[in-house]
Order: sequence, then structure tokens, then C-alpha cells
Amino acid sequence: MKPLRALLSPTWPTTDSDDDSPVILLLHGLGSNEEDLPGLAPWLPDGVAWASLRAPLETGYGGATWFPLDLPNEPEQDGIDSATEAIWAWVDAHVPARASIVPLGFSQGGLMALEMLRTRPERIVATVVLAGLVSRVGKPADEDLASSRPPVFWGRGAEDTVIWPEAIDWTAAWLPEHSTLSARVYEGLGHGVSEEEMGDVRAFLIEQLGMGTTGR
Repeated sequence: MKPLRALLSPTWPTTDSDDDSPVILLLHGLGSNEEDLPGLAPWLPDGVAWASLRAPLETGYGGATWFPLDLPNEPEQDGIDSATEAIWAWVDAHVPARASIVPLGFSQGGLMALEMLRTRPERIVATVVLAGLVSRVGKPADEDLASSRPPVFWGRGAEDTVIWPEAIDWTAAWLPEHSTLSARVYEGLGHGVSEEEMGDVRAFLIEQLGMGTTGR
């Protein structure tokens, strides 16, 4: 799989930096691209560097996808695993070794954020899943996650018809057993992100990163 492309915040550290400050990885949804989620940057904690990654598979018309998706069939794990390996290869090449990571993903990117947590939990300080889901296929780190219960924010719209009910059900069952979960359901919101939700994400990240105030 080809190396991933990314947009970087102006404060992105150099790879050889000894800085241990956390960084945020933005993982877009199906058919979108790396220019999408930087629009959420005003709601991220002040001063935290971010990188917005482009998924490896092209969908046409400027869009990309992390793995093939043929609804209502469940995604095949081989594609998910390949995308996860590509993300970690990018991390190894571009993120300082001492920096902890916050994966923040929307929809399909939310699944990828959880795959990062489930493959190298020692690098993840907190995880944000927006209108996303978790893969049913178990991972070796799942047992450790059940003990350590790392912080996860899971937000979704009450009117979301894209994430199918079975996926919501198994995600709602899996997350409390493998994380310290902050779950929010937003009335009137479909398959998208609202300002209210991003305010909650900001407060969650400020708390998890030990940054004090929640004011924008």
C-alpha cells in the first residue's frame, strides 16, 4: 500500500523532535479526503498539533476510503488491517517517538481510530469516535484494553441512518467493556457533526490531556 498523504497543522513537530506533547490524528470518512476534518481544528485544544491523513484507496472525484465498503455487508477485516498498517507506518515516519497520540475519526475514520487503539494502545492517550463503529473482529490488545479501560469519546446523531442498527448495538456493547467511555447521542443530528458535539469533544480532550480550562 502506498504511503499516506497528510495535511499538517502549523505547529506540527519535526520527526526527530524530543517533544512528548500529544498530537491529534484526524481520520476522515468514506469518500472524503484530508481537507475535510481540519475544519474541526477550532474546537481542538489550543496549541495541540494535528495531522489530517488521507485514506489510501481512491474513490474518484477527489475522495478516498480506508477500506472497501459494500453495505449492508460488514467490511472485510483484511482491508481494515491494511489501512491500520498504513496509518502506523505514517506515524512511525512522521510522529516523534515520545509523542502520545489522539486518533479522532469520523464514520469510517472512527472505526480506524479504534483500530489504532486496539493495535498499539501504548501510543494512544485518548480516542474520539464521531458517528463511527468498532469492528467485530477481535484484536490481541482487546484483553489489555478490558483491564486498562482507556478514555474514549463516542458521539453520534440520534437521526443517523448511515451507521446501521446492528453496528450501533455491537459498538454500544463493546466500548463499555474495553474503555472508560464518554458516550453522547445528539437529538436532531444525522450522520454528521454538530457544534454541540465538538464542544463536548473539546472538553473531553482538555480533561484527558490535562490542559485545565475548557473555554474556547
